Amino acid sequence: MSETHDRIAVVDFGGQYAHLIATKVREANVLAEIRQPDAPLEAFIGFKGIILSGSPSLASQGEDSDWTKDILDLDVPILGFCFGHQEIAKHYGGTVIHGGREWGHADLMIQHKHPIFAGLSEKEVVWMSHFDSVASLGPDFYELGYSVSGEGDAHRNAAIASDVHRRYGFQYHPEVDATANGDRMISNFVLDICECTPSWDMARYVESEVQAIRNHVGDQSVFLLASGGVDSTVAAKLLRLALPGDRLKLLHVDNGMMRKDESADVAQLFAELGLSDCLYVVDASDSFLEALDGVIEPESKRRAIGNTFIEIFEREAVRLGIEDHLLGQGTIYPDTIETGGTKRAHVIKTHHNRVPIIEQMIASGRVVEPLADLYKVEVRNLAEQLGVPRAMAWRHPFPGPGLGVRLLCADGTVTAPDVQSEIDKQLSSFTDVSGLALPVKSVGVKADLRSYEHPVMLSGQVDWDVLTAAANQILKHVPSVNRCIWSLGQAPSQVTARPGYMTRERLDLLREADHLVMTGLIRHGIYDDIWQCPTAMLPLAIDNIGHELVVLRPVHSARAMTAWPAQLPGDLVDELHHSIMALEGVGGVGIDLTSKPPGTIEWE
Repeated sequence: MSETHDRIAVVDFGGQYAHLIATKVREANVLAEIRQPDAPLEAFIGFKGIILSGSPSLASQGEDSDWTKDILDLDVPILGFCFGHQEIAKHYGGTVIHGGREWGHADLMIQHKHPIFAGLSEKEVVWMSHFDSVASLGPDFYELGYSVSGEGDAHRNAAIASDVHRRYGFQYHPEVDATANGDRMISNFVLDICECTPSWDMARYVESEVQAIRNHVGDQSVFLLASGGVDSTVAAKLLRLALPGDRLKLLHVDNGMMRKDESADVAQLFAELGLSDCLYVVDASDSFLEALDGVIEPESKRRAIGNTFIEIFEREAVRLGIEDHLLGQGTIYPDTIETGGTKRAHVIKTHHNRVPIIEQMIASGRVVEPLADLYKVEVRNLAEQLGVPRAMAWRHPFPGPGLGVRLLCADGTVTAPDVQSEIDKQLSSFTDVSGLALPVKSVGVKADLRSYEHPVMLSGQVDWDVLTAAANQILKHVPSVNRCIWSLGQAPSQVTARPGYMTRERLDLLREADHLVMTGLIRHGIYDDIWQCPTAMLPLAIDNIGHELVVLRPVHSARAMTAWPAQLPGDLVDELHHSIMALEGVGGVGIDLTSKPPGTIEWE
C-alpha cells in the first residue's frame, strides 16, 4: 500500500495524541505512518511531509533531545505541535522557556494570511496543554498567530512559520476535537502545503487488517475476550472475516462489575450477529471480588482486574481444551497510550488489557489485536461498515474493568489538601459559588503526565456557563486539584472520608445508580447527544449523611483523548438527583465539570 499512496510521517515523541494526529491525516484520505524520533534517517525517506507530535518532555530543559534531528534537513514540509513546535523553533535559532503555561481552550489570533490557515477566521478556538513556550524566533521565522487564554493575557508565538525552510509550528493541539477547526489546519498542511493526493480510505484498512490477522495467526486459532462493547464486537467480526469459524472462540466473562443485566444483553447481541456458535459465557464474579479484596490504589485495582482476566482466560482455555489458542483483544489505541505503551509515553492509567502479563504475551506473539491502532470513532465507523447495528456501534463506551474503575475505594484516612484560601481567592469573582476540596483522589492527566489529585466540590444554583468558568478557574490555578464537581444539593459544611472497598453491596448500589442514569438519558432522548456518562461513587459522607457520594460524568468527545463536560437538561438533573438520593447509603449527588485534560473521563 505504501508504494501507491502519498504518505505523511508522524513522529511520536510520546505525547497522548500522536496516533490521533495520524487518524486526522487519514481522515483527509492520506496514509499516515508512525515513526519513532530516534529512528534512522532512512526511515523518513519517501514521505511527502512530516508532523512532529507533542511530548511530556520539557524542551526548555533539553529533555528528549537525542532524537534524529537530521529529519529537519530533509527537503519536505515539517509541522510541529506543542513539543514539536518548540523543537522546530529551537533548531532554527529560537528560544524556549519554562513558562506561559496554558490549559484547555484558548483563542488563536491569526496575524497573517497563510495557506495553512486557508478557510479560517482571524480568531480560532484551539486547545492548549503545555508548560513550555516559544519566547523568540530565529532568522526566516515569523509569528503567524498568538493565543489569548481565560485571563486575557497574550501568549506569543502560538503559531509560527518559515516559508523559506517550509517549517511550521503550533503551540496548541489541532489534532484534538476541542480545537474547532484543527481538522482543516491539518488537511491544509497535508493537501496544500505537502501536495498529497487523497487516495486512502477505511475500506483498504479492512483489507489490510484481515490479511494481517491471517499472517499473524497462521494455522493457529484465536480465543477472544468479548465484553460485548463495540471494540470487542468489531474485533470479533474482523476475526470471523479472517478465520474459519472453527478457529475462533469468544469468551464473555461476567466479572461482577457489569451494568445491570449486561451479560444477558451481550449473549443476545452475539446471537443477533451470528456469533453465538462460538460464544462461551462464564460467571467469575467471585474470583474478581477475591482479587480486589482490600485493594484501594487505582493502578493496583487495574492490575488485579487485568491479571484476573488472564487467569480466567487460562482456566477456561484448559476447560475447553483450547489452551494453545492465541489471545484476542479489542484493544484500541487510547488503551495503549494511556498505559505508557509507546517508548516515550507516560503511564496515565494501566488498562486491564495492558497489564504486565499481557505485555509479556504480546512480546511472545501470543496476542491478536486488530484494532490496536484505531480510535473509538474509527471503530464505530468500521462497525457500521461490517454490518454491526448502529445502535450497538454507537452505544456509550464501557470500560473493560466495568464499574471497578468507577467505584472508588479508600481506607478512610485520606485528608483534603490545604488549599481553601486559594479556592476562595479564585472564586472571589463568581457570585454565589463556593468550593471545598474533597478528601479523596482520582486519576487525571496534565501535560501528558499522570496526576493523582483531589476534586473540588462547587456549590451554587447558578448558570451552567458560570459553573464551568468557575471550574476552569480552579483547575488552572489551584494546586493538588485535577477535577471539579457541582453539588446538586446544598453547599456542604463538612465532607468526611469513609472506608469503602470493592464489595458486592457497594457494586450493587453503584449498578442501580448507573441504571437510573442510563435509562434517564434514554427516556429524555439525549443518550445519543453525548459521548459517555460514567457514574462514579466515592466513599464520602456529606454533613454526616449517608456514606457514598455519587458523581455523574456526562462528556462530549469523539476519540476519548480529550473531552469536555456536557450539560444535562434541568428536568433530568432534578429527576436523577431525587431518584439517586433515594437509594440507601447515598448522601449526595454531583456532576463532574472537568474537561480532559486535566481529568480523565473515568475517575480511575
